[in-house]
Amino acid sequence: MKMIQCVSPKTGGTLEVLDMDVDTHQREIKGRLGVVPQENNLDPDFSAYRNLLIYARYFGIPRREAEQRAEELLAFMQLEEKRDVLIDKLSGGMKRRLIIARALINAPELLILDEPTIGLDPQARHLIWEKLRSLQAGGNTLVLTTHYLDEAERLCDRLVIMDHGKILVEGAPADLIREHAGSDVVEVERTPEAIARLTGLGVTYDVAGDALQVFTNRPHDVARELFEVCRHEAVTVRPATLEDVFLRLTGRRLRE
Repeated sequence: MKMIQCVSPKTGGTLEVLDMDVDTHQREIKGRLGVVPQENNLDPDFSAYRNLLIYARYFGIPRREAEQRAEELLAFMQLEEKRDVLIDKLSGGMKRRLIIARALINAPELLILDEPTIGLDPQARHLIWEKLRSLQAGGNTLVLTTHYLDEAERLCDRLVIMDHGKILVEGAPADLIREHAGSDVVEVERTPEAIARLTGLGVTYDVAGDALQVFTNRPHDVARELFEVCRHEAVTVRPATLEDVFLRLTGRRLRE
């Protein structure tokens, strides 16, 4: 991501952004990008509105045009009432929305977001998702990193799952779920009876703590078999998710 932003030097190979080489056209690339960093780096000495105006100067946007864009972006991110509020008085969700507004001040052709909703409450996350989807609908290209797999599933047309710097799989979320997890997941407590029945059926399963998980396109058949031997244990059926795919591909060991 930092190489795409022309912040870190390229480590090898070739890299073009908007048909320009990152080694020779850094200034031009930066002028056509919008960047939402993971950390909140707004200027605490200024209000929300002034943060946008000052940032617009880096792109040489005329003052009157910058003022109009700032007002429009505050309205777009539902921050009109916080127009003249200092940064320290804003909530975490408001700061994230303001950073996204700031990244849009130069009408970028490519918007790069690094963990855009990290640490936010559900309401703030859903509001930001709504705004990002509206940008997509308007033709904007978004590139984002996230550890929230439900976020990736909601927002991405195409994604890659990476582990230790290597791409494991890539494609549309629905295609990856169907290929690597099936349509549904049957979960049951890990007991000798459940293991014996699944083994007898020739059904493969994953162990997730005290539970067994069966990834299948025949969830009701598997659940019915388990109900016969697991009458006192809960058997649940739920749709497979992108998080299931991620855990199956990268394992469940804690990463530091």
